[in-house]
Amino acid sequence: MDRGFPRLLGDIGGTNARWAWQATAGEPPQCIASYRCDEFGSISETIARYRADHDLPDPAQVAFGIATAVTEDTVRMTNRAWTFSIRALRESLGVTRCLVLNDFEALATALPALRPESVRQVGRGQAVPGQPMAVLGPGTGLGVAGLVWSGANRSVTIAGEGGHVTLAASTQREAAVLARLQRRFGHVSAERAVCGPGLVHLYEALGEIDARRVERLGPSEVTDRALHASDPACVEALAMFASFLGSVAGNLALTLGARGGVYLGGGIVPRLGTAFDALPFRERFVDKGRFRTYLEDIPTHVITDPAIGLLGAARALDALTD
Repeated sequence: MDRGFPRLLGDIGGTNARWAWQATAGEPPQCIASYRCDEFGSISETIARYRADHDLPDPAQVAFGIATAVTEDTVRMTNRAWTFSIRALRESLGVTRCLVLNDFEALATALPALRPESVRQVGRGQAVPGQPMAVLGPGTGLGVAGLVWSGANRSVTIAGEGGHVTLAASTQREAAVLARLQRRFGHVSAERAVCGPGLVHLYEALGEIDARRVERLGPSEVTDRALHASDPACVEALAMFASFLGSVAGNLALTLGARGGVYLGGGIVPRLGTAFDALPFRERFVDKGRFRTYLEDIPTHVITDPAIGLLGAARALDALTD
């Protein structure tokens, strides 16, 4: 094995586990495959299936992002009942290093390596080189991370749990929705509204406010009805979802001073395609009173390449061996 290769790379969300292989230094992730987490009882089972499906040898190192806070050896997923020890996983795989990081920290690590064809800009704005960058995105939950530059062209990622900040309303309609979510959940975090299940929460709360029949819909059904069937309830739910996402993204940009750009990942926004561009995300992103002009200059991009998290895992390993 050459300098820690081959590598097993992963991007583990609440819904899907994506794996890839990197045989040599500088090679992009290969043999990319995605597995439904519901079909497995643990992360180890997904690794075993992936290696069997692709007839892969033992890796020398493993790195993956996972949708939860990684603060100690024991990792517990927020939106899935998977728990594991990093040390035990490393020993069971027989690898020299097992690097586990938050999934959006992995995305942030990949931001400097993004190619123009891997993103789509929404709205205007121009990134300022060397300035902080931010990434967030709704999937099963809401991930948030940042990247700052430390000099000599070196970057440092900031991992956090920004998806659990308190969500605020900008309109009376939103305030009425949040009041209902507060009765249901107590604390109303951004993730309660800005994620797959959150989109359903918005649809249900709006139906309750309007005293209308609420169907049992999943996130993809709400989205499909909004975009293709013009269901008024689903159209409003998706618009409010985008508005809340814009508010949270604008807050993040102001907090980090993210004049290097704000990027949207996760499983939902990229799947919406260019239909997302017509939603009120960008208007709410810049709608910050006296700092509107400041935010108008910050570009917002949708990450369209689903392999970016895998690239981030590889770059995180690279940083440990530089």
